[in-house]
Amino acid sequence: MKIRKLTEENRAKVYALLRQAFPRSDYEANLVQALHEHGIPLHEWICIHTNKVVAYLAFSNAYHGNTVCGLHLAPMAVAPDFQKQGIGSELLRFALRQEPIRDQTLFVLGATRFYKRFGFDPCRVPVCPLTTDNAHFLCLRNSATDNFVVGYEAEFRTAGKPPKNPKNQRR
Repeated sequence: MKIRKLTEENRAKVYALLRQAFPRSDYEANLVQALHEHGIPLHEWICIHTNKVVAYLAFSNAYHGNTVCGLHLAPMAVAPDFQKQGIGSELLRFALRQEPIRDQTLFVLGATRFYKRFGFDPCRVPVCPLTTDNAHFLCLRNSATDNFVVGYEAEFRTAGKPPKNPKNQRR
């Protein structure tokens, strides 16, 4: 297995992976494709096994008003045949050590038990607009003390309907 930055020639493989990993939702694939099409800056890595993209994760900017206040981890996916083998965990550990990520405040909406293993804690502030009670909204290295609604890139709203149960969205 090799971990590397996503390149343009592997984008179609990532979209296919996202559709495989989230078979009941086109949201994740549509989101990443829209982010790419609109030139939104992302930090993205893939895991390749025998020329097949088997895992993917991305970070996009998080906003407090118009100011970048950290990064959102979303989406993260592992091909169904490769899940529960530690590949997603290894990819996330790798990403957390990388220069553009390692000192940033990070936010994620997802499986609390999974992300706590990497140091993420429940996030009281800011408030996530994609969930009603912040129950599955976690953060790492968050020093925010004022209450605000964290902003996402517009594509998170325009990619379609986000998944209804984010606690199960950890791939």
